[in-house]
Amino acid sequence: MERDYQLSKRRYVIAAAVLLVVALYILRLFALQILNDDYKKNADSNAFLRKVQYPSRGVMYDRTGKLLVYNQPAYDITVVMKEVGTLDTLDLARTLNLPIDYLRRRFRDMRDRRLNPGYSPYTNQVLLTQLSAEECGSFQEKLFKFPGFYIQRRTIRQYNYEAGAHILGDIGEVSKGDIEKDDYYQQGDFIGNLGVERSYEEYLRGEKGVEILLRDAHGRIQGHYMDGKLDKDAVPGKNLTLSLDIETQRLGERLLEGKIGSIVAIEPSTGEVLCMVSSPTYDPRIMVGRSRGKSHLRLAADPWKPLLNRAIMGAYPPGSTFKTTQGLTFLQEGIINPGTTYPCFGGFIYKGLRVGCHGHPSPLPLVPAIATSCNGYFCWGLYYMIGARSKYGSVQNAMNTWRDYMVSMGFGYPLGIDLPGEKRGMIPNASFYDKAYRGSWNGLTIISIAIGQGEVTATPLQIANLGATIANRGYFITPHVVKEIEDCPLDTLYRERRYTKVDRQYYETVVQGMRAAVLGGTCRGANLPDIEVCGKTGTAQNRGKDHSAFMGFAPMNDPKIAVAVYVENGGWGATYGVPIGKLIMEQYLKGKLSPEDEVLATDIQNRRIDYGIHER
Repeated sequence: MERDYQLSKRRYVIAAAVLLVVALYILRLFALQILNDDYKKNADSNAFLRKVQYPSRGVMYDRTGKLLVYNQPAYDITVVMKEVGTLDTLDLARTLNLPIDYLRRRFRDMRDRRLNPGYSPYTNQVLLTQLSAEECGSFQEKLFKFPGFYIQRRTIRQYNYEAGAHILGDIGEVSKGDIEKDDYYQQGDFIGNLGVERSYEEYLRGEKGVEILLRDAHGRIQGHYMDGKLDKDAVPGKNLTLSLDIETQRLGERLLEGKIGSIVAIEPSTGEVLCMVSSPTYDPRIMVGRSRGKSHLRLAADPWKPLLNRAIMGAYPPGSTFKTTQGLTFLQEGIINPGTTYPCFGGFIYKGLRVGCHGHPSPLPLVPAIATSCNGYFCWGLYYMIGARSKYGSVQNAMNTWRDYMVSMGFGYPLGIDLPGEKRGMIPNASFYDKAYRGSWNGLTIISIAIGQGEVTATPLQIANLGATIANRGYFITPHVVKEIEDCPLDTLYRERRYTKVDRQYYETVVQGMRAAVLGGTCRGANLPDIEVCGKTGTAQNRGKDHSAFMGFAPMNDPKIAVAVYVENGGWGATYGVPIGKLIMEQYLKGKLSPEDEVLATDIQNRRIDYGIHER
């Protein structure tokens, strides 16, 4: 009886084991056929060839309708490795006019699932990209010798002008990270890398289409599956109208030849960027096709750093252009009124501290202080504000109040322009100085920030935005370089007014000071006979030669353009900043330069600043 019990127990164990094995097989089949579609793909690939139809990328125009960026045909070579059979690699390399080692490396990289996560021997894989029509024609003639190879038509970018590289950006082959982030992309696809191409990638790229072709048992194409009912047409990308005026952009790049610096111009009423120059720059046309990689490596190794967009990535001391923010803050806080005078006998001198200044009448009120760019006036103003304990309670509270005004005017944080890589600049607060000076500091310790020196830094974009804010008498619209997107609304961020903490009435006083600077102060070189220009120079101290800066707008009562110019090691603001600012405003407002100013532009273009960089 015991023996029968053991046999019965053994039968249950065997039955359970059999059921477990069957269950495992069922689960495995479920995983393979339902959860994982690799086997289905491989089976389908024997019968179907799915050919991606690449959309044409959206084109770009400037604000006047001039075509900036367009497309031209290019060709990729794709391969289905399961169809290749015996391949004469040497013949293929000769046909494509490529080194055989390069071709072998391309095959190796294509099969490497770490580099190409979507690799399958049953599906179309990109082998070579961006062949010209001539190169493709040579391959087409011998295509019959290479079964499994296909030609895929797509487009590449072309540029009508040599200008605007930092704004326009370029496109390059997707990385593994790009593919992992967005399943739209597969190995061999292209994506915007910099500038507008990157920021507006989802609008520009369009939607891919597909052709499903039927194959017989020998892999020969028999036509469209179901007469093309399942095919999908590619949808072209959206066209963009940029806010740039290409002629003003070209002039700006011409004026900064041989110099390191930036020019930014904004339409105050809209926040639209009219030009954005970063120098040194490069011709965007060299970043096209299969030579793009070599061009990028060469630019990346250039000690002049032409790939750096200094307009939004360069953080500089704003120098005397910053004095306008101080006057506005002191007025709003009641530290001064328009008639308040401060002495400046060679600068700010108090308790053994001296901040030098150039010669001008003294004492003087705010408007002539702006016109003459008086250092002493604004140092006294900051000293009294930071020391006003009865008003603020402590230097820390006073400092943070000052900081809040600067932030409201667009400093200390990225403005939010529709370009990648914008930097924030630096606006210090009380915590910064408490840490730096262990809690022991006062207005004299930080006096240099009153004249845009010390710890304060700003991007040229932020300085231009300050000009737009003053032109608008107290508000700005987030700067942007795209004016319109085809059939799509622009982000509301680029429509809304952002008001500062200063009342409009005080802006009128600062505008008077900037107009006086052009009529008889430090900005006399910016004067245009029939246009009321307002300006402010900046000479920012530096370890070497000072930086030359200018910030202004025109016309005074109907502003159409605000501009900032920054030339590294350019010396006085009047040396480079003022005349360049004038020329940019004249070009945009009048559409051309006068004969006299064309001579001035050529003179500035031909000047070179020695930066001690000899490899270019």
